[in-house]
Amino acid sequence: MVKIGLFCAAGFSTGMLVNNIELAAEEQGLSITIEAHGQPKLKDLVTHYDVVLLGPQIAYTFSQSEAICKEHHVPIAVIPMSDYGMLDGHKVLNLAMKLYQDSQVAEGA
Repeated sequence: MVKIGLFCAAGFSTGMLVNNIELAAEEQGLSITIEAHGQPKLKDLVTHYDVVLLGPQIAYTFSQSEAICKEHHVPIAVIPMSDYGMLDGHKVLNLAMKLYQDSQVAEGA
């Protein structure tokens, strides 16, 4: 099971995106858990996740968020604005899974 943390400024659209990601995972037969939180909680919750995604509205926090994630060897990316805006669960799930797979390869190297 891949644990995904979605960090944002908190809002209604994030909850809908989480639902769409869960549906996409179900359609693809993938076992995931995904939770959404406000970015200030990242430092306390980073160790709960295999992958961290940031909403595009808080992309300005990427450097700070990346430093937190690197300390705990958790891959991180900003969700592209177009995928976030369209609530495209498939594309966001694919981003998360690629980050996860790349991190697994790096750990095995």
